This record gives sequence, C-alpha cells and structure tokens, in this order.
Amino acid sequence: MKVRLIVIVALGLFVSMVSPLAAASAPLDAATLKRIEAIEPQVIAWRRDFHEHPELGNREFRTSKIVAEHLKKLGLEVQTGVAHTGVVGLLRGGRPGPVVLLRADMDGLPVTEAVALPFASKARAIFNDDEVGVMHACGHDTHVAILMGVATVMAAMRKDISGTVKFVFQPAEEGAPIGEEGGAELMVKQGVLENPKVDAAFGLHISAALQAGKINWRPGGAYASVDDFRILVKGRQAHGAYPWTGADPVVASAYIITALQTVVSREMKLTHNASVVTIGKITGGVRSNIIPAEVEMIGTLRALTPKDRAHLHDSVRRIANNVAESLGTTVEVKIPMSHGYPVTFNNLALADEMRPVLDAVAGSDNVVSNPPVTGAEDFSFFAEKVPALYLGLGGRSPAITEDQAPGHHTPTFQIDEQGLVLGVKALTAVTLSYLGTRSSEASITP
Repeated sequence: MKVRLIVIVALGLFVSMVSPLAAASAPLDAATLKRIEAIEPQVIAWRRDFHEHPELGNREFRTSKIVAEHLKKLGLEVQTGVAHTGVVGLLRGGRPGPVVLLRADMDGLPVTEAVALPFASKARAIFNDDEVGVMHACGHDTHVAILMGVATVMAAMRKDISGTVKFVFQPAEEGAPIGEEGGAELMVKQGVLENPKVDAAFGLHISAALQAGKINWRPGGAYASVDDFRILVKGRQAHGAYPWTGADPVVASAYIITALQTVVSREMKLTHNASVVTIGKITGGVRSNIIPAEVEMIGTLRALTPKDRAHLHDSVRRIANNVAESLGTTVEVKIPMSHGYPVTFNNLALADEMRPVLDAVAGSDNVVSNPPVTGAEDFSFFAEKVPALYLGLGGRSPAITEDQAPGHHTPTFQIDEQGLVLGVKALTAVTLSYLGTRSSEASITP
C-alpha cells in the first residue's frame, strides 16, 4: 500500500514537472482558440478604423480614447495620459504569478496615402510646423487592433491566469515632435515597468515583406540601435574667386563624408557586424561665389551591439575632427543630435523558450529565422530593462512576391489582414506559456 502511494505521488510530481513542456507544445486550448477566431472580425474592423483615422506621435488622442474605453469595458485597471497619450491596462489573473508586459505602438507617420482602399486615410495634421498628410505607413494600426484582441481574449479567462498582464499602448514610436519627449523611453522613465514590476516583455511588428501566416524570429540583436548626429564644419568665409584667403568648410565636408564611408567598410567585421553610417542632409552657403563660414551635416548611425554602437560614435568623432584639422577647419560633433534608441535585443533564454510555442501556434515551417534589421525600434527601451522578445508578423498577400511588396514608410504601404489573427494567437500564446510555466515551476519548488 505504501509502495503504491509513493508511486502515485511520484507520478503526480513528474506530471507537474513536465507540464511546462506540455504547455509549450499546446499553448492554446480549444476554448481559447475559439475566442480568438471569434474576435478576428472585430480586430480587422478596429484596424480599418485606426487606419482611416491615423494620428501623429504624442497626438494619438482619438486612438487612445478608443483603446481606454475598450479596456475599461473589459474590467481592466486603466491608466491614461502616460507619456502624453499612452494607455496602460492592467489585467490581474485569478492566481498569483509573474508580470508580463505586452506592447503596441499607436502613432502614424507624416505620409500621404496613395492606396485606393475604402478606409484609406485622408487625414491632415501639422508636423514640425508643416501641414502634412498622415498615414499608418508602418502598420501600427494593426498592432493596436491585435493587442486589443489579445486583451479581449485574456480578459475572458482572467480567473484561470496565474499572474498579471500589462497591456501597454504606446505613443510616438516613430519619434516625438521636436522639443518633446515621448515613446517607450518616456514610458520607462515614468515607471511603466514598475507597480507591479514587469518580469518579461513581448511585442511584435507587422511586415509588408513577410508572407501572412508566418512569423519572424531572431535571438539576440534583432533591430539596430539608432542615433541621429550632427557635424558642424567651421571654416573662414571668403570670396569664391580667392579661396586661398579662407578655409573652405564645403571641401572639408566633402572629405569628411568620403572618409566616413571607411568606418563600415574598413573598421567593422562585415560578415558579423552589420552597421550603417549615412549622411542624409548637408546645408551650407548662399550663392555660387561665396565660400561660406560653415556647413552643417546631419545623418544616422545604426549598429547591432552596444559595443559596435560605441565604436561608431568614436569613429565618427575621430574622423570628423582629424579630417577637418588637416584642412584648416574645425568641427562640432553631436551624437545623438536629438534622440537615440538602443539595440532591440531578444533575450536568448526567452527566445529559446518561446520557439516551440511559436512552432505550435504557427507551424514550424512558418516560423522563420530572419537576419538582423538595420531599422530601429523603441521597444528596445523595454528590452534594455527586462527580458524581452520582439517578433515579426507576416502581412504580405500570397498573391505578390516579396520584391513586389510595398515598402514601410511609403505612400503605397499596405498589408494583408488575414495575418492579424496569427498576431493575436502568438501574443496570447507566449504570454500564457510564460505565466503558466513559471506558475508550474513555483508549485514544485521545495
């Protein structure tokens, strides 16, 4: 009798110990999948509404109001006005456990839409003193709709959740207006990772190039750091007919731009260390026969590790100063000029843990490893503080090739809405898996 009891207890302990693996292989039960399928039409409707009414960074007033009202209807604890227009909804599960942050960015871009959709944007707004068209040209409308769907699904099962979920709807991912703070950096500064303290963060970004139904996945550095920079070259003004009487900052600028190309081509290990040094604007002079006193250059730096980021900063300063001195001019170098984002780093252990979850949700053939991206993401400010995983979600119609897909940040950007439901499944699955696994581990800790 005692032997039989010991066997039963041991078997029960074994089952509880392997339950995290079982949860990973089947992260969504039939009831949850049914809820997700039922919410899909509403997710698409939300997306179309947000697409038709885009708002620029720190001005997402309508969007945040709709989000906040929805989260309140779900019974979440809702905080508004975070980092200007951000919304945070807190879902407390029926049992104690860790805290997971899920994030969606809400802002559109100063782009005039050129896609003939019945819900195309006709919005106009003021951006840095200019009137511009406004468009969701990077898919943030889909991110908001997907996360609202996830909140709906998880609110219906809160009593079965072990832990807490923070739904973070973030403004100004594309950058705050000149003279303002914003985005994830300001949310972190204002304490979004505290009260309760966040244990892990998840997010996703739709891709117009990746086929709908697929997920991009990459451990480590996924999106590059970004720093804008300014080089002011100071010379000595002179008549264009007598250049020897001055010190020409135009010529110095040309040499500096050429020399900066050697940072990537000659200083970085190209097979491992992708990086970018780009000058995007150069301004100087007023007419053909006057050598100006100064020339301004502004540009962007991208790197995929903190070490490479620091190397780029040092090299740009060194080259600009040395080249300028050799030509009798001086420089002022400011890095960053206005803002910078760190590398978006996917925690290696968390990525490894969630790979089988993603395989179960999307099918292993549909979870693809992607190369690092030299675009940047301010989700990096969350990932800098807590273990995080940021995924790519397919949004390309199977009817077109990757080469035919419209570019992000362009007037013709568009996505295939059939990919949105996978976004709801993926974020729900990784959240439930993370919370459930740790709850199970806690239950067997002696």
